[in-house]
Order: sequence, then structure tokens, then C-alpha cells
Amino acid sequence: MIIEAARLAGSNLFSPASRSVLFKSLGLTMLLLVGLWFGLGEAFSSFAMPWLENLLPGLPDWAGWAGTIAAIIAGVGLALVLALFVAPVTAAMAGLFLDDIADVIEIRDYPDETPGRPMPLAQSIRQSLGFLLVVGLGNLFALVLLLVPGINLAAFFLVNGYLLGREYFEFAAMRFMSPADAKRLRSRNSTTIFFAGLIIAAFLSVPLLNLLTPMFAAGMMVHLHKMIAMKAGASPLSDMRQDRD
Repeated sequence: MIIEAARLAGSNLFSPASRSVLFKSLGLTMLLLVGLWFGLGEAFSSFAMPWLENLLPGLPDWAGWAGTIAAIIAGVGLALVLALFVAPVTAAMAGLFLDDIADVIEIRDYPDETPGRPMPLAQSIRQSLGFLLVVGLGNLFALVLLLVPGINLAAFFLVNGYLLGREYFEFAAMRFMSPADAKRLRSRNSTTIFFAGLIIAAFLSVPLLNLLTPMFAAGMMVHLHKMIAMKAGASPLSDMRQDRD
């Protein structure tokens, strides 16, 4: 199921029906990341540089090279920090575009099934902010573990695999059921969803390609939710949806 869901999500990325959502998702993701880059750079200039100047006062002219090296190191550090922000940014984008992506997939790939119902705007915003907070805190934890040799890379994949798999699946499931029912469905299929999340984390780790993570992850989890629902049988989902109504 996992491989098939990933394949279908990949084929959906550049399909004509998805093009409008792709451009909106990609544009907003890039805009947020550019804003974060300038924000991080300004924070460094305002707080870190004055500290360095006070720490090393009265250096001779030849020591100006130290400042240049420090600036290069700072630029690399900012790039690494920004890379860790990609996951929270994609989390924020998920809440904005999941319903659009799901609508395209359900109309194209599941035309004979009852389509999901978009979440109300207030609930969607609340879920997006919660998603952003959870994934942001998880990646701060992963950032601390980057300093620990031997587990740094594993920490990135494990943290993001768990969080992204969990949150994207629940977003997809809540088109058909209440949040509580979506959590229960995710809990019953936690191993499958975790391994699907690892594929999303691997996608997230590829530079430039990771800008498409919201589209890929949302599409993959829409397909995976459909497959899990079919495997479980249609009646449980129908009952859950009636409870939600």
C-alpha cells in the first residue's frame, strides 16, 4: 500500500488537474522560506554580530579575515537552520492545500466514491497551527540531536517520519470523520503510517524537491487513507461519517 500510494502521489504532482494547486503551494512555500531567510539573517546581524564585535575588540587589520570566515560559517549555519524549517513550513502549507489536493485526487482516481467534505475554515486554521507547532517543536528536538554523533541523521528521519505521517494522515482522514475517529484510525494503522511518513521524510531531505513536500505528502496520505478504508471495509467509514454529521 505504501509504495503504491507514493507512486500515485508522485504521478499526481505534475498532472494538468493539479497544476493550479502546485503553483499556489510552491509559490507560498518559497515565499515563506525567503521571508524566513531574511528574518534569520536580520536576527543574526542584530544579535550575533554585535556580540562578536564586543568579544574581539581592537583586532589588527589582518585579522579581518576572521570576520570573513565567521560570516561564511554564519551563512552555512543559516542555511542549515533554514533547511530544518522546511518541515514546519510544509506543515503550514498542508492545512491550506490539503482539501484542494484531495478534491483533485478523489475526482480523478475515485469518481464512483462519495467525496470527502472539506474542513470548516476555523478548524482548518486551528489544525494547521497545531500541525506547525508540533512539527516545529519536533524539528527543534532533532536540531539538538544533530550535535550527537551517530544518531543525528536518524533523528531527522525518525522525528519527521512520525510527525509528518501522523499529521498528514489525520488531515486526510478528517475529510470523512471526526478528529477523534481519525486519531483512532491512525492509531490502529500506526506502523503503516509511520513507514509512509519515512518516505515523506526522505522526500523532504532532497533539496529543491522538498519544496513540493506539501503536494506529495498530502496526495500520498489521501491515497493511503483510501486504501486503508477499503481494506477495513466501507461500512466503518460510513458510520464514522454519519457520527460526524
